[in-house]
Amino acid sequence: MSHPLVDTDKISVLRHPQRVWAVASVHGEAGKLARLHQEIAQRYRPGDRLVYLGNILGRGGNPVDAVDHLLAFRCAVIGMQGMFVGDVAILRGAQEEMWQKLLQLQLALNPAEVLTWMLDQGVDATLTAYGGNAADGLAAARSGAPACARWTATLRDAVHARTGHTHFLSALRRAAVTEPRASDGAALLFVNAGLDVSRPLATQKDSYWWPSADFDRINEPYGDFARIVRGFDKQAAGLTEGLFTVSVDGGAGRGGALLAICLDAAGAVVETLEA
Repeated sequence: MSHPLVDTDKISVLRHPQRVWAVASVHGEAGKLARLHQEIAQRYRPGDRLVYLGNILGRGGNPVDAVDHLLAFRCAVIGMQGMFVGDVAILRGAQEEMWQKLLQLQLALNPAEVLTWMLDQGVDATLTAYGGNAADGLAAARSGAPACARWTATLRDAVHARTGHTHFLSALRRAAVTEPRASDGAALLFVNAGLDVSRPLATQKDSYWWPSADFDRINEPYGDFARIVRGFDKQAAGLTEGLFTVSVDGGAGRGGALLAICLDAAGAVVETLEA
């Protein structure tokens, strides 16, 4: 998978990494993310790259503060000597996908049903953090498109009022890949929750952020990728490794720990951190 074949508007390319730090689903756990950042900062070295595996928002804690911590640490990392903006990737998770859809809820065919489903999936934590109220949203959704549009406009204003948060949403990518190693052409693929191995990267769409049991059954290489790394697991089983896969999710936002791993360029896990 060479750089020219990747749509960089949708997929981040991490250039020639020595190692890659991958942060699992945060789910609004701002305090845990801050502690994890401190641990990574002590270990970060030239040639390292950083990828957030999605679901920064949602479920628990304070998603707004979690985004602030991410943006501050991203600035610190790309400010290091030899680092570039593209050396830090932020993936879209199901929580970010739902939040962006919620901000345009008036366009849905059945907005009240859609919002009810989103609330069941954990978006209420993000809604509350930005000053919204689920009951008000449901009332607006049932009152028609104009009322719903006014309600979502207040949420968009709340996002705009937080420095960098609009940029955060626009900077999300569907996946991240490393540039192939010169020695063997192998590369790493990072996704939020899943992958349909029967389809190429360009046509995955929602497969990236809606988990599938098939991920654990991947038993052969996907293209030129040595390993596929995901950051959300319904079972929150911690760090689990297959021959061609790595799943890292300790259950942050669901009563568990926030995890991060460091991989070498070949995809071997060389360090695990927990907060």
